[in-house]
Amino acid sequence: MADLDPVHLRTFVAVAGQLGFSTAARRLGLSQSAVSRHVRALEAQVGRPLLERDTHTVRLTAAGEIFVGYARRILDLADEAVEVLGETGPRGRVRFGVSEDFAMTRLPDFLRRFTAVHPHIDLEFTVELSVVLHRLLRTGELDAVLAMRIDDTSGGDPFRSWPLFRDRQVWIGEPDFALTAGAPVPLVLYPRPSLTRDAALDALTSVGRAHRTVATSGSLSGLRAAALGGLGVLPFAASLIPDGLAELDTDLPPLPPITFVLMTRSNHVPAATGALIDALRAEHPPFADSPGASP
Repeated sequence: MADLDPVHLRTFVAVAGQLGFSTAARRLGLSQSAVSRHVRALEAQVGRPLLERDTHTVRLTAAGEIFVGYARRILDLADEAVEVLGETGPRGRVRFGVSEDFAMTRLPDFLRRFTAVHPHIDLEFTVELSVVLHRLLRTGELDAVLAMRIDDTSGGDPFRSWPLFRDRQVWIGEPDFALTAGAPVPLVLYPRPSLTRDAALDALTSVGRAHRTVATSGSLSGLRAAALGGLGVLPFAASLIPDGLAELDTDLPPLPPITFVLMTRSNHVPAATGALIDALRAEHPPFADSPGASP
């Protein structure tokens, strides 16, 4: 077999990650016909169809499922070789997913320090709910993710992960907010799928506490506005409480702790992604509790 063309490999990996030719073409800055040519040339070279496509869908074949892992490793090794031989430190782009509660609180200070040390690394951010970030990492659309995990969630993700810190999950709201005796608990929640939403509903249901959702928002700014307006209470990480809100002293049931976890798809990552991982881990001793977190 002739040497594999890295351009064709990158195109195939992009199509596999996006499961679409047009989306991959936009991400790579190529025409859709060029993407198709690259994939056909690669399939001819390996002698097996790698993708099944029709007018509506694109799927990896059995051979494609196997080959995409090798393609990513080949490209990662090539990038690492160039970076190691360079004299200016790691270079490249890292597609980094961050949960919004972390992005709106601790992330800006970290970014200032990281970009000062690694000016040649470009960070492409995706800020989403943790459940969504897990899915984007699984499909290859992100290189690294910093997201929450509820401590009592059963099962594990098939990722390489580093727990960064553990935090209490508490009920928060406008500092003077008081629950009305005998009335359903008014909740301000992220939309489904959401780990904190599920934790809050499960906790209230387990003790038979009536509740109703009074506000839903996919953004932290929307949740904060609803809570500041006195509409209700919401579950949140104790060390990341937004400005103007506070932990409430209520008779509501306790919530399970939260662990913030850094994840990648595998142990083999390009130097740029490795630099980001190392920097985040250096800021958080292994599995440290945040201030005020229960042991």
